[in-house]
Amino acid sequence: MKYFKLPDLGEGLTEAEIVEWHVKVGDALEVDQLMVSVETAKAIVEVPSPQAGVVAALFGNAGDMIHTGEPLVEYQGEQDDSGTVVGDLSVSENIKITQSDDFIIGSAYSKQASTDHSIKATPSVRALANRLNVDLSHIKGSGEDGRITLEDVESAQKLNEGKGHSEALKGVRKSMAKAMINSHENVVPVTLHDDVDVHQWTSPIEGERQDITMRLIHAIAVACEAEPSMNTWFDGGQLTRRLLKTVDLGIAVDTEKGLFVPVLRDIKNRELNNLREGLDALRAAVKSRKIPAAEMQGATITLSNFGTLAGKYANPIVVPPQVAIVGAGGIREEVVAFQGEPSVHPIIPLSITFDHRAVTGGEAARFLKALMDDLAKAQV
Repeated sequence: MKYFKLPDLGEGLTEAEIVEWHVKVGDALEVDQLMVSVETAKAIVEVPSPQAGVVAALFGNAGDMIHTGEPLVEYQGEQDDSGTVVGDLSVSENIKITQSDDFIIGSAYSKQASTDHSIKATPSVRALANRLNVDLSHIKGSGEDGRITLEDVESAQKLNEGKGHSEALKGVRKSMAKAMINSHENVVPVTLHDDVDVHQWTSPIEGERQDITMRLIHAIAVACEAEPSMNTWFDGGQLTRRLLKTVDLGIAVDTEKGLFVPVLRDIKNRELNNLREGLDALRAAVKSRKIPAAEMQGATITLSNFGTLAGKYANPIVVPPQVAIVGAGGIREEVVAFQGEPSVHPIIPLSITFDHRAVTGGEAARFLKALMDDLAKAQV
C-alpha cells in the first residue's frame, strides 16, 4: 500500500475534519499504531495504521476537511498509485493537501488552481481571486450557467474587507445545518403551545426534590404510551409510517461546538434514577467529545429543554424520520386562578411540534394532554 486513504466511517458519513496528527514524516509505524484523530459529524475517531512502514508524507493539517477515499498518509516504497487517488495531482513531501467543501488543492500550486471543474471560473478570474485572497468555493456565480465573474470576485473581496472572511461550516454545525435543511424541505410542521401548573411539586423552582428533566422524560414516556402515533418514524417518500414500541428519546445538548442530540434508550422501562445516570453519562461523553456514533442515532422522539437557558415557547424542529419534538421553556412563577382565588404557582411552558403528514391534530393534542397530566402530579 502506497497511500492510506480515509476509510468508510459508516452511517453515511463521507467526510471528516483532521483534529490532530500523532505521527510525522519519517516516523516508522507499526501495525495498529495511532496515526491521526479525525472528527465526523457524530464523534471523534482514532485512526490506526493498517500496516508497518515509514511515513513519506502527511496530507492535511489540523482543521482541514477530508473525504472518504482521499489520501491521509503516504508510505515510503511500493508502486506509486497517486493517479488513482486524487486524479493527476502529483505527490511529494513538499505538497500539503488542503480542502474546502468543494475542491482539493496542493500548496505547491496557486491557491485557486483547483482540479475540480464544479467551480466554473476562467483562469483570469481564478488569478484575480488568488491575488485578492478570495475563496471561489464560497461564491455563487452570477454569470451564465453559474459561472463566477470578475465582478463576483470583486464584490466578495469588498465584503471580506468590510465584514471579514466567511468560513465553511464544519463538523457538528455543518451536520446540524444539513439536518435543518432536510427538515425544512421534508416536514409539514405544526406547533401546539400550553402551560402546565406544577404547584403540587415540592420546591420545584429550587429543584430540591424534583428533577425537572427527569419529570419531563417520564411524562414523555407516559404520553407516548397514551398516543403511540407520536413515537413514529415516517417515510415521506413512500408515505409509510412505522409505529415504534420502544421510546428512544433524543436529548438536545448545547455545546460550544454546536448542538448534539444523544439518545436515551427505552425510557418507558427504566427507573428515573437509572435514566438520570444514563443522561449524565451521555452529557459527559458529549462534553468530552468521546461519545460513540451509535449513541447519537435512532431517536424516536426528541426533547429540547431550552428553558434551562432562556425562553418560554418555541417551534422546535422535527428531524425526519421522527414526527415529533417536545420543547420545554423555563419554569416561572405566575399568578393564576386557583379554587376561585388568585394564587402564585410555578408554571412550565410547553411547545410540541409534529409532522402533520403523519400525525393528526387530535393525536398531538391527546399527547400534549397526557404529558401535562403527568407533569401536574405531585410525584411519580
